[in-house]
Amino acid sequence: MEVNPLSIILVKSDSKGDRLLFRYPYNLPQQFQTAVIPTRKTPYSLINTGDDILQNVPPTNICYGKEHDHETVYLPINNSCRRFGADQLYGISDKDLATLFAVKSELCNQKFELKVNDVRFVSHPTLLPGNEQKSSYVQVNVVFALHASASYSVVRCYYELSKRIGMALIYEERRDSYFTREIKTMVAVMDENSALQEALEQPSGPPAGTGGPSGPGGVAGTGPVATSGQTTVTSAAAAANTAVSVFDTILKNTTLAPFIKTIYHDLCTTGVLNVTMNQTVTLCFCLPQKAHQFHKKGIMVEPETIDRCLEALKPYHGMLLLVDPSELFDCVPPSGANMLLQLIEVYNPLKSLQNMASDAELLIDYVYQIVGHLVYWAKATIIYPLCETNVYVIAPDAQLNIHSNLPDKFATKFPGMSLFEVISDFSLPTSIGHLTTPLQHPARQGRLAQMVLWMLQHHLLMQLHTYVQFVANLDGIEGTDGPMEGSPQKDIRDRDPTNVPAIGGVLLYGSSAPSGSTSQPLAVPFPNRKHSLSEDRYADSLSEGLIATPAASNTRPSSASHRSSVGGGLQTASSTDNDESIASIDDDDDKLRRLLAAFPEPDRTAVARVPAASSPEDLALMVRLWQAGYFKGEHHLEEIMYFENLRRSQLLQLVDKFREVLIIYETEDPAIASLYTEQANV
Repeated sequence: MEVNPLSIILVKSDSKGDRLLFRYPYNLPQQFQTAVIPTRKTPYSLINTGDDILQNVPPTNICYGKEHDHETVYLPINNSCRRFGADQLYGISDKDLATLFAVKSELCNQKFELKVNDVRFVSHPTLLPGNEQKSSYVQVNVVFALHASASYSVVRCYYELSKRIGMALIYEERRDSYFTREIKTMVAVMDENSALQEALEQPSGPPAGTGGPSGPGGVAGTGPVATSGQTTVTSAAAAANTAVSVFDTILKNTTLAPFIKTIYHDLCTTGVLNVTMNQTVTLCFCLPQKAHQFHKKGIMVEPETIDRCLEALKPYHGMLLLVDPSELFDCVPPSGANMLLQLIEVYNPLKSLQNMASDAELLIDYVYQIVGHLVYWAKATIIYPLCETNVYVIAPDAQLNIHSNLPDKFATKFPGMSLFEVISDFSLPTSIGHLTTPLQHPARQGRLAQMVLWMLQHHLLMQLHTYVQFVANLDGIEGTDGPMEGSPQKDIRDRDPTNVPAIGGVLLYGSSAPSGSTSQPLAVPFPNRKHSLSEDRYADSLSEGLIATPAASNTRPSSASHRSSVGGGLQTASSTDNDESIASIDDDDDKLRRLLAAFPEPDRTAVARVPAASSPEDLALMVRLWQAGYFKGEHHLEEIMYFENLRRSQLLQLVDKFREVLIIYETEDPAIASLYTEQANV
């Protein structure tokens, strides 16, 4: 789907009449300049060719620029569109455009949308206060011509841009009558050109039956002239050359016309605007459908997709810049530059957003807003902070074809390294820790981290997270007939660890998966290495208290029995050690029964069969996470670790102890993956 504009049109309407002041681009390819066009008696009349309209090709008002290596095959006048190969608007005269878009005051300050054949026009007409008479108003309309097939989100973005341009014109008009001066200059150029044309034509006079000039200020546009009872044609080349000379002069003598030209060029190339009107008002705008294609061609990122991603943003997420930090300040207003500078000074892809907010002394809400702004402008993306337990795999849509220039860019960035050799290590899900050893030189580990970050920036890798799903296994439970053949319980779980099922293309395996499997979940990190938020947010003094209790801990008195023994006002001093142990066992049994009561039948029976269920500490943690809803396959390990204040080793030990009822699988985080997984035709 094409998101580039076909044309930008500036129209004004006041007490002196309606005028098309400027449009860009105004150069057409040679084959469209010499085309003959039937005339219309009025701007609203249809052209009758005498043939059945249903049997003909639908009319078009777009001249399509054929691209060849990003260069057009035609050479328009002054080469204004040679770089882009962009489609252009044609077939509608300037006079007709002025008539269509000089709307009444009742339609101002609201959305204006009009579809003509295969072109959709969208704008926000604005009323400007008149300078000479305060009671008079000038209606100005900045119109964007788009493909009629443009999506709703693209149309809405262009409408927002037209509205912002109108607001800037209002501000400058009130400040120093900027638009009034520009109008006078443009109209003077058109009137001068019209007078010159009349002087050249007056000696010979116009031929019989031929109308006078039309277009802006009397300048002939692309429209035709007619004789009575006959449909005549006129060469559009002379009219186009006349319009080009007028608009060329306007482009040189005014500042508003170059402002519109810059907007068009930036929208067609990067989709990012940072232009200044009258050296005072800076207009910043981003077309995300175009801007994100710079990093991954073929992906249409809609604003709604970005909003869903930002709504799912959590403090444990991280940020990865896609551009040089010096390019970030062009996309933020001056009021937010200081906060952005504070965040960039502490930026590190190994840190979480919460850690960066703490280091920058900013509120986490401010960090969310800055990161969301950078993601919208395609300056950054959301990742999980880089650590050795992160599992990566080659992205299914990675651009690794023979025509890609990424291998050359990688070799330039990392001399002596081959992109295909490095990325082959991630053909299967692999953690960074599996590619490093404790004896490896730190510089080599740092180089590997830099290469992983580079591949993430170019969307060659995607990260897999480990999710946990509670599935009760009822095999062999007394009082049940067992699962039927082909039932979900029997299909998902299998006693044979080598028989690993797959559901929906996602690999499923229990915590007791073979250690040699390449799909091994996140490895337990070394305690003396730096990790992400979930590993760094705890002090070393708490590490011993977060170690999972062994399965044999049921012989140790629980905290309830300890409190019972301390406050034993009902016990006599002659109680023997044997009596205390019996009371402790009774308290443990009561606690286990209360914990198991949290599960509904038959899940309760399935959990009770697990050997680790005899440990009050393990069962208490299991019940706590189950009641919080973490075992529904919707929360990955990093999220559980952050919100429940757990270490990875403690969580993995719990999953392993309850492997009879807990299964794990690896997939990407939907909040992050939604940004670059929606394909679209460009």
